[in-house]
Amino acid sequence: MRIMCVGDSMTIGSSGDFTWRYRMWQHLNATYPGPYQLVGPRDTLYDPATDTADSVAYADPAFPAKARRHLAGWGEGWLHMAPLIEDAVRAHRADTLLVSLGLIDLGFYTDPEQTAENVRRFVAGARAARPHVRAVLMPVIPNVRALVDADFGAQCTRFNELLAKAVADLSTPGSPLLLASEPADWRIDGSTYDGTHPSAPGEHLLAGAFADAMHQAWEIGGAYLH
Repeated sequence: MRIMCVGDSMTIGSSGDFTWRYRMWQHLNATYPGPYQLVGPRDTLYDPATDTADSVAYADPAFPAKARRHLAGWGEGWLHMAPLIEDAVRAHRADTLLVSLGLIDLGFYTDPEQTAENVRRFVAGARAARPHVRAVLMPVIPNVRALVDADFGAQCTRFNELLAKAVADLSTPGSPLLLASEPADWRIDGSTYDGTHPSAPGEHLLAGAFADAMHQAWEIGGAYLH
């Protein structure tokens, strides 16, 4: 199994973070006999001090370089990843995608309908490279802005409805798509460190949502232990 984690700032993480990718690596090592690899064209964290994605300061320096691979970027969304995914899947032979995108799109670039169309472009691109690719897609988890900006909150809700429809429309037996469950225990004040980005508990919740989806639907690994 060759897993590619695809996402925005919540997935790439920043200097000093463990990242949910690290939590997933720990989980798979503990529950999945393998073989598996985490793959992708990037391996760094975002560095707030320089506003560049060139930090290697993971919270656990023992997180091996080969497991740090991903396709995630600070400020990048479905709009940015849809044109990249075909080449990334082909080059890194990814067969399983764990995708957390959408908040950036809705906040800065596209409305819910446009964002959902980019989801469909993304899936088409991944399948162009690997027709039997499978993916778990995470709904947008509302951030602090969604709590104080009713219009933005409504956009998040609308997009999640469209995302669920896209998953239902596009999933096939040969290339299954799963909609992860938004973590039930997610709390702005405990699961994030700034109202958006995951704290250590939030990292576990994100990894757990992906892990439980794979375990329940595809019998990969075990139930996530928080």
